[in-house]
Amino acid sequence: MAAVALASALALTATACGGDGDDNAGGNPSSGAHGSDGKVRVPQDLQDKLRQHGIDMDKWKGGAWKNWDRDDWLREANDFINPIINGLWDKDRMRGADDPAKRVDNNDLSGDQGVTDPTPQPVQAKAVRPPYHTNAATSGKVFFDSPKGTMVCSATVVEDPAHPGKSNLIWTAGHCVHAGKKGGWYRNIAFVPSYNNQSLSSSQMEGASRAQVAPYGVWWADAAKTSQQWIDGGGETGGNGASYDFAVIHVTPEQGNGGKSLEETVGGALPVDFAAPAATEVSAVTASGYPAAEPYNGQLLYQCQDKPGRLSIAKADPTMYRIGCTMTGGSSGGGWVEQGANGKPALVSNTSIGPASSGWLAGPRLGEVAKGVYDSVSAKFANR
Repeated sequence: MAAVALASALALTATACGGDGDDNAGGNPSSGAHGSDGKVRVPQDLQDKLRQHGIDMDKWKGGAWKNWDRDDWLREANDFINPIINGLWDKDRMRGADDPAKRVDNNDLSGDQGVTDPTPQPVQAKAVRPPYHTNAATSGKVFFDSPKGTMVCSATVVEDPAHPGKSNLIWTAGHCVHAGKKGGWYRNIAFVPSYNNQSLSSSQMEGASRAQVAPYGVWWADAAKTSQQWIDGGGETGGNGASYDFAVIHVTPEQGNGGKSLEETVGGALPVDFAAPAATEVSAVTASGYPAAEPYNGQLLYQCQDKPGRLSIAKADPTMYRIGCTMTGGSSGGGWVEQGANGKPALVSNTSIGPASSGWLAGPRLGEVAKGVYDSVSAKFANR
């Protein structure tokens, strides 16, 4: 670790991974549509897409989703499919997601536009006071499977212009849904709002029920979109694609939820500011997440507050926000919130990259590309 620190190695702070992904792969598959009787049904468009890609639902639930051959790893923007497998994300599988400590040398970030500010001083992450539902209701964890195992990120419930007050949208990092240039869409993507709401200790979590770990349910992605820039150029280490490392997910409850949306269930959703001011004009942002790499264990929600500076990754890419923060892997995708001009909180970024030795985090400054991703997912469900 000392050698890593001296080398100023960088790592994507998002994907936290552990295990071989083979545990508890059974369950009953379903989709993101619920009838008036509360039963989960597979909508026709998903059935058609599954058939188009040669996917048999029975085989998929029996473990075919673990086949990561290049030909079977769906990559294109419109190829996302994510059939629900009831019970797959049990409390032990969620608790077992860990961090892979991906890193590259600082020298790989050589595209500075000449506007990068000095490295910020570390800001010690503070544990959010429980219950999280009261003090950070829009925050939660994203779980997913990759070729390297069970992974975890953080995410934020955001407003949906097509369904005011009834949003089913969450915001996270692009690398929490898609592997980027050398891969495709991850699988079994699910969101757990207010994960470990009561801030139970590791020993308490071992004996906790699924309802205690996920008190507001498990919500599966039935649509996800990230930037084409991330799909074309994103890398699992370093800064490639980081300026466009964001994603929007539409979710549906694993079990019937009485017709209530995610926003209604958690009690709120944040607006997204796609015209947020430059870093030099922002007084402070608050970043939230569930860091999983040491010295954290991924079970507790933390926050950092700092005045952002600028980080330039590549000459052709937008400058990113950067703050001092000691959160580590697992916090990726967590929302960055600023008090807007109207005095109300708004999401302006998400955690993307940081040094392997921790100390700071960087996130994309949201603009027209991010708005296009957001509007696309919203529009897909506008009439549903």
